[in-house]
Amino acid sequence: MILDGKCPTGPIETSWDRHRFESKLVNPSNKRKFKVLVVGTGLAGGAAAATLGELGYNVEAFCYQDSARRAHSIAAQGGINAAKAYPNDGDSIFRLFYDTIKGGDFRAREADVWRLAQVSNNIIDQCVAQGVPFARDYAGYLDNRSFGGAQVSRTFYARGQTGQQLLIGAYQALSRQVRTGSVKLFERREMLDLVVVDGVAKGITCRNLNSGEIESYWGDAVVLATGGYVNVFYLSTNAMGCSVTAAWKAARKGAFMANTCYTQIHPTCIPQTGDHQSKLTLMSESLRNDGRCWVPKKTEDCDKPAGDIAEEDRDYYLERKYPSFGNLAPRDIASRAAKEQCDDERGVGPGKRGVYLDFASSINRVGESTIAERYGNLFQMYEKITDENAYKQPMRIYPAPHYSMGGLWVDYNCMSNVPGLFVLGEANFSVHGANRLGASALMQGLADGYFVIPYTVGNYLATVTPGKVKDDHDAFRESKEEVQGQIDKLLSVKGNKTVSELHRELGKVMWEDVGMARSKESLSHAMKRIPEIRDEFWQNVKVTGNSAEINQQLENAGRLADFLEFGEMLAADALHREESCGGHFRTEHQTDDGEAMRDDENYCYVGAWEFKGPGKEFELHKEPLKFENVKLAVRSYK
Repeated sequence: MILDGKCPTGPIETSWDRHRFESKLVNPSNKRKFKVLVVGTGLAGGAAAATLGELGYNVEAFCYQDSARRAHSIAAQGGINAAKAYPNDGDSIFRLFYDTIKGGDFRAREADVWRLAQVSNNIIDQCVAQGVPFARDYAGYLDNRSFGGAQVSRTFYARGQTGQQLLIGAYQALSRQVRTGSVKLFERREMLDLVVVDGVAKGITCRNLNSGEIESYWGDAVVLATGGYVNVFYLSTNAMGCSVTAAWKAARKGAFMANTCYTQIHPTCIPQTGDHQSKLTLMSESLRNDGRCWVPKKTEDCDKPAGDIAEEDRDYYLERKYPSFGNLAPRDIASRAAKEQCDDERGVGPGKRGVYLDFASSINRVGESTIAERYGNLFQMYEKITDENAYKQPMRIYPAPHYSMGGLWVDYNCMSNVPGLFVLGEANFSVHGANRLGASALMQGLADGYFVIPYTVGNYLATVTPGKVKDDHDAFRESKEEVQGQIDKLLSVKGNKTVSELHRELGKVMWEDVGMARSKESLSHAMKRIPEIRDEFWQNVKVTGNSAEINQQLENAGRLADFLEFGEMLAADALHREESCGGHFRTEHQTDDGEAMRDDENYCYVGAWEFKGPGKEFELHKEPLKFENVKLAVRSYK
């Protein structure tokens, strides 16, 4: 099947404005007749629920956390991009658009990326009006800093806790709508099924994580804003509860998963110290504004304290390899470069899987107090975890799984191929291509939630009859029975291996075979091993307790069951895509100097995969990508 992204035609500069004007509207008195379900209360979901409630729709919002404020968006650190051009350094909406297309290695839709760049400025105005405490310069104006993949300063920030401050803003807007009654908030609910009636999304089935009760909810539209899937690698920078479950349940009901092989390995994370760890810790990319990445030039120096290695014996490898961008090279490139140094036996720290991020030059230039003002909480976090003072000695960092550019396929309206199912933020595939630039995740989440979905969901709802299908429909009963059956099956296995043991096995395969560097051989091995681990899971997993209580073992088992199906699709997509682009690096497809080699003739399309059932081959659907405003070119940061 050739997929239609329903992108506007004509000049891209007016595409979103024309699309909004041409979209159907729901008049104010009719909006209160419709009910919209929003799953996820992070930046995308919280903003969407608040905005739709403000417009007059009846909204029901769901999160598995005990508070909407605990969504994983809170962990974002470095900043949010916008084309305000406050520093007067040559930025513009077109340059943000260009940098994002190029940063994604020409594997994103132009129309979607243009819209993102266009509404970015509105996001900053919205958040300032909400009271988000962005950093300001001495004169009181909003401050900016640089991020990877750009030669301008366009990133707005609140020290190293930008995600937290933006989420508080969205949460305040959401709370206001909860108080007025336009939004009902359901905490501690995990979506375990999408209810589809006659091919149209009409509701969800959840488990109440406190009581264990299986609950169904009907809606005229369903909005998924449930984040990414990189916990398929087991160790990642994501919160432990982040999973693919909501998206995968939609995939099981016919929604296509697109570009699943595009996963981002973040270059600036605290290295793993042993098998005892259950997650990894992110150190913001913003640190690379003032920190310089280096390793010893000689292997014999790797065990020496960093301060004992002379300047002439240090290899500032990013500055050497990418002089135009230096330490602000994009994440995929910086990650592979760090791995390259460690593979060359010049890594530092335990296990020699680390590189230095050194602030000595910046401290000498601007003073320790200025560095503390910019990144103080990040330095505190680093010291609490490593017991090392990064003001006095370099940080040690290493790449780690962080973000998924792939996700559920959506058209320009953010609607999946299942009518009535909308997907926002990291849960969809639409704007980041094969590599996300830093500070663009927060931009996408708020753009989708505040400025895109209010128009596009209205365009859809104007074509449907409100309340036509409710939870007394047979499809809801069948969904509840299916969910309960899955739970009973998990509890009945009574094997000998814990969920964590099996998840670690899957993660090891994913990291070693489908991680930073992939090959036909490694991916073929993953395609063989993942079904074996899945079979062992269903024969030997041990889930204690019962379903009528709080049971985190049961929650984790359900999430792992979905990862064990999804992981195979991720590997299949990577095996199918015989090229290197962005975060997808096939060792067979690289230039002589180790850079990614795209194949635009054969793979310039979105690969959307249809799940056909456990153990069956996935079916590929394609959406051709056209580049009319930014011409296809070799992606270079040298």
